[in-house]
Amino acid sequence: MSKNNDLINAYAAKRPLSTNWFKRARAVLGGGVGHDLRHFEPMPLYIERGVGGRKWDVDGNEYIDFLGGNGALLLGHAPPEIVAAITETVGRGTHFGNDHPLHIEWAELVQQLIPSAERVRFVNSGTEATLLAIRLARAFTGRNKVLRFEGHFHGWHDDVVHGFHPPFDADGSLGVPPHVRDQMVAIPDGDLDLVEDVLSREDDIAAAILEPSGASWGRVPLDPAFLRGLRELTTRHKVPLIFDEVVTGFRFSPGGAQQLYGVVPDLSSLAKIIAGGMPGGAVVGKAKILSLFDITGDGHHDRHKRVVHFGTFNASPLSAAAGIALLRRVATGEPIEQANAVAQQLHAAWNLVLERQGIAGYVYGPSSTLHVYFETDEDRVRNASTRDDLHTTDASRLKGMPAELILEYQRQLRYRGVDIMSSTGGVVSAAHTKLDVEQTTAVFEQTVTALIDQRLVLTMR
Repeated sequence: MSKNNDLINAYAAKRPLSTNWFKRARAVLGGGVGHDLRHFEPMPLYIERGVGGRKWDVDGNEYIDFLGGNGALLLGHAPPEIVAAITETVGRGTHFGNDHPLHIEWAELVQQLIPSAERVRFVNSGTEATLLAIRLARAFTGRNKVLRFEGHFHGWHDDVVHGFHPPFDADGSLGVPPHVRDQMVAIPDGDLDLVEDVLSREDDIAAAILEPSGASWGRVPLDPAFLRGLRELTTRHKVPLIFDEVVTGFRFSPGGAQQLYGVVPDLSSLAKIIAGGMPGGAVVGKAKILSLFDITGDGHHDRHKRVVHFGTFNASPLSAAAGIALLRRVATGEPIEQANAVAQQLHAAWNLVLERQGIAGYVYGPSSTLHVYFETDEDRVRNASTRDDLHTTDASRLKGMPAELILEYQRQLRYRGVDIMSSTGGVVSAAHTKLDVEQTTAVFEQTVTALIDQRLVLTMR
């Protein structure tokens, strides 16, 4: 794999303090980072502060931020109402190990907003949320297998760590026992006949789980008609339907993708935005399913007939306070509309850049998300009359762009002061401005020009 050493050296020269922090990190952190997506060459970002739609690293470099706390910061960095809520709460105690009034108030707001939320159970992350949702579905049905869809990401626990990155039939991680995969039935999305076939011949399906946006928060677009058909099929076959709304919850609408598309699942996994930038998540769903948590006082029932769930920091006071402040804003719909509008401006501006440069690719994404697809198949480019002909819903293509292209794209953007979430995509917040759009578009054009010069992307000329 070739490397743009000039850019790598220039990038490092602007980040001497970050270079030192990375040296220290490699001596103390497993893998040198705290999250796989934070790994970067020549060093990760070490962020010191953030305000609105921007953040600054320890070397003083400024970034327009479309990482947004991995999608958690709908209001941007340090919104005053979130800061005030945390500040007011922290002096009363950071953690009690007990329930508290903010816990209940937070749950009530979730229940009011999310259509499927007859009952709420808080956890600490999106991975915990999907793990617990699957456990509930298995307990409720007495079955074991889970129907999932290739490319859809549901966290990093053993059940779901395979199948989200191409090749989809490969192992997702070392350390997972082989028998775990036997409990997952993975198929491509979009084909209701295939779903019908699986549900008809498999009598041990405990649940179907998917991202209602399409794989990886809409990187692989999904027709909402598929959601409606899937809801009908799972209902008919008495298979609980789980929406993984870890990213889409409170971003696609105040009630998530399920409200936007009018499809109500049996269970939903929530995280990111729900906690206002603090750690937190939830499983919500039908009362009859979440009643499996009930403790009755009957020794046999409580030991053998219920779903066990612990969690030292579930619904901690600071997360609850931040979550309440955030959801009150979300309920108005205003921040979602603002973020959506900026995302549409970016889509239009960046697509004009690609058209002007003649690049074989396009910009897209539902609601306030932003994805860029570069077509690297020469035959597809040669046979395309217009850029519209390049559009695809093939997960292997959309999630399988060359690693060298993605890394160089990310490095060019970061070098010029723009950070994104993963692959070529990012999320937009209500704090982003017209100036952010203008400056980011200029950076995007410089970036794709560099990619042309390095022959990492194809042109249609």
